[in-house]
Amino acid sequence: MASTHLVIAATAPAVRAALRQLFDPPAQVDLPDTLRDSAQIVLAEALNNIVEHSYAQSAGEIAVSLTPGHAGLVCHIWDTGRPMPLGVLPNGENPMSCAPVDLPEGGFGWFLIRTLAQDLHYQRRNGSNHLSFCIPAETKLA
Repeated sequence: MASTHLVIAATAPAVRAALRQLFDPPAQVDLPDTLRDSAQIVLAEALNNIVEHSYAQSAGEIAVSLTPGHAGLVCHIWDTGRPMPLGVLPNGENPMSCAPVDLPEGGFGWFLIRTLAQDLHYQRRNGSNHLSFCIPAETKLA
């Protein structure tokens, strides 16, 4: 199975266009439906976090590499925006643990990423952020 590589502008419209290009038929990445659904959720959350927090209204690019395999979909994302706070990935606490009236509008991103992805790694090197993970073939989405 071939890898797919994209470089996009760090903007919300560019993220939406990239997700359509990758996952709407005819998709570049041929995946089972549940794996495609999980991958689309995780990539949307990760890429939108980069736009919102890493670049935070500044211009830049995001590089994405997707490699399908028997174990699932291996994803690599690079950007040159700001580093993760303290150089570590967020815990991804479940925001549903509070009362329904107190549910936040956001804050589900890292919880979803950590729920649906495995082997999450983050590294900052030479002014560049690198996030890698695998969406397993046996996804947790029902």
